[in-house]
Amino acid sequence: MAERKSDFALPTLDDLFSTQEERDEARLEKIRDIPLDLIDDFPDHPFHVRDDEDMVQLVESIKTNGVLTPAVLRQKEDGRYEIVSGHRRKRACELAGLTTLRSEIKDLTRDEAIVYMVESNFQRTTILPSEKAFAYKMRLEAIKRQGQRTDLTSATLLQKSGKTSREIIAENSGESHEQVRKYIRLTNLIPELLQLVDEGRIKMRPAVELSYLDEDSQRDAALQIDINDCTPSHDQTIRMRKMFESGKLTTEAVEAIMLEEKPNQRERIVLHGDRVRSLIPKSVKLKDTEDYVCKALEHYRRYLRSRAERDGR
Repeated sequence: MAERKSDFALPTLDDLFSTQEERDEARLEKIRDIPLDLIDDFPDHPFHVRDDEDMVQLVESIKTNGVLTPAVLRQKEDGRYEIVSGHRRKRACELAGLTTLRSEIKDLTRDEAIVYMVESNFQRTTILPSEKAFAYKMRLEAIKRQGQRTDLTSATLLQKSGKTSREIIAENSGESHEQVRKYIRLTNLIPELLQLVDEGRIKMRPAVELSYLDEDSQRDAALQIDINDCTPSHDQTIRMRKMFESGKLTTEAVEAIMLEEKPNQRERIVLHGDRVRSLIPKSVKLKDTEDYVCKALEHYRRYLRSRAERDGR
């Protein structure tokens, strides 16, 4: 996919009065091999770098052909460099045993770098909901800061477009204004719930409702999800939010809502945590509880069978 220009990049005099060949040569002058130990990650970079099968293929490609597409860096005031685009390429170079990263050095402000970073990473084939959420939030804040510029020499993006910052993001991302809003709401979830969204266990609509709860209530919901191996429906999360906003959402209320049987839900056995835990030795860790209970039930089943055999003699 072709690289998209930043929303903030206006044509310079050099762009207007130079040939494409001259611009290409100027760009090549800014491409250098930068030592990896001088390159820092982008602050709060929202996109994960995974050592997965795609990374293995990228490492092999770099070993064979080198870095075909230079990473994009910006130089910091202390002389070090910051990755704007190319976190995976940097990691692949490390795994390939290289000491430098072929990079293009761009003169970008912090907000311009944020927009460039978000847009370049949206070219990935797979993006997690959490990655989109924090990327949209970072870009939203960058656009808002651009809209607050007070210099008289340049009109801001918001002034020229007459659009809100979320509308600008939606227009450039291909998603609706409302969908962008929902993604940004996900940044208010605690990490445990956000991971369940990434795993597909909690859908977007109930996740958005949960994002309006405070941290304690979210942790209550996460605990019930873990204990009962269930996730809340959209209707359940709507009721939790309404109870929270009216000051009535207690730990007990969250448990009661989460234990409700949903439509088309298969019958399940519910064990209340406090009662079961009181019968289990403290030395048994929480993660080993299921295994301990199953072994105890198996032992009890053998006991009942043995007693029945004795009674039948």
